[in-house]
Amino acid sequence: FPGLADVSISQDIPVEGEITVPVGSHSPDEDYSTLDEPVRDTIMRDLKAVGKKFVHVMYPRKSSALLRDWDLWGPLVLCVSLALMLQGGSADSKDDGGPQFAEVFVIIWFGAVVITLNSKLLGGTISFFQSLCVLGYCVLPLTVAMLVCRLVLLAGAGTVSFIVRLIVVVAMFGWSTLASTAFLADSQPPNRKALVVYPIFLFYFVISWMILTFTPQ
Repeated sequence: FPGLADVSISQDIPVEGEITVPVGSHSPDEDYSTLDEPVRDTIMRDLKAVGKKFVHVMYPRKSSALLRDWDLWGPLVLCVSLALMLQGGSADSKDDGGPQFAEVFVIIWFGAVVITLNSKLLGGTISFFQSLCVLGYCVLPLTVAMLVCRLVLLAGAGTVSFIVRLIVVVAMFGWSTLASTAFLADSQPPNRKALVVYPIFLFYFVISWMILTFTPQ
């Protein structure tokens, strides 16, 4: 614009406001990003997180560890492992075990979803996926029971074998039930805890019954 070049600003006029850029005022979390992280570090971090959740299930106590950073990788691995070990039973010698795998897979995930919906309808304060995470991770003792039963059945199927499998399955059933209720107890209304625990009891009881009655081909 013509004439602007001749306009001069007095040096005595104060400049209002802060024009300096603050250094070190942002939190360290803002600099943390996994976009530039190596794939190996990401995988190892996730594996460590899953392993810590397994430890919390094997040593259950009232804690929010499984709820704080939920994931479904552990439940998926446990579900697939349990379904693979349960397939190939002798209920039908003409069956190759394929439908049995799908049956176990659907029972576990459908049961977990139903229990989660029941918990939410009764006023539970945890999210849908947090409940799925807890129920899925607490299948770990029953997966261990299935592994022990498979090893016991290798020695033969008799009365002693059945008693050993019964003791192992009952112990792991109680472990899974207590672990899940320990993590979910504080998220339910005090006067409705029994209505939440009962479906959990049935859920793990059905899985335990499938493990106890399993006989290989």
